[in-house]
Amino acid sequence: MNLDYIVREPEHITQNTTVLFMLHGYGSNEQDLFSFRETLPADWLIVSFRAPRDTQFEGYSWFDIDFNNPENFIDISQAKESLDGALESILKIINHYGITEGKVHLCGFSQGGILCYALALKHPDLFNYVACLSSYPEEKLLDGIVKDKKKLERLRFFVSHGTDDAVIPMEWGRKAADLLYDLSCYFTFREYMSGHGVNQKNYMDLMDFFSK
Repeated sequence: MNLDYIVREPEHITQNTTVLFMLHGYGSNEQDLFSFRETLPADWLIVSFRAPRDTQFEGYSWFDIDFNNPENFIDISQAKESLDGALESILKIINHYGITEGKVHLCGFSQGGILCYALALKHPDLFNYVACLSSYPEEKLLDGIVKDKKKLERLRFFVSHGTDDAVIPMEWGRKAADLLYDLSCYFTFREYMSGHGVNQKNYMDLMDFFSK
């Protein structure tokens, strides 16, 4: 699966260039998180993917969602397909730009964040900073995750959730803190007075996280 994407290239790209991959939420598109680029470091390569499945109103999704069935909230086979597609595309892009020594970061919102948890915990040797916004770690996607603390210690997670999120409940988001704590991962968990979105304080904290 070759994912469509948009990219902001820095003036100079070397083997040490930092790259940030962005995964948007359900019904959105690659332009959504890409707006963050204005306040991200100018020397980063920023890649924002478009999810592979069409939704209504010209949006896209990584997998179908069933709001009436919390036990099977997401279509796991579609999610695993998107997970494989995202990993394949990430590796191709890193290889294309010859980034062999640079840091590789992830930023995902909602559905995109669910995939970011799985990508980072299954391939901790590949990633560094991981921001999961208004999402949660889906157990059914976390089979075979790495549990070697030595391999996980290079990861840094920023997890944020709105206290009034009507799409992904706050308690689902809090599962991340338990999971990451149990794995001895470094993480910051923040709650904000907001719904299913990123408010200004959340945005500022996210930028602060990526600036370190």
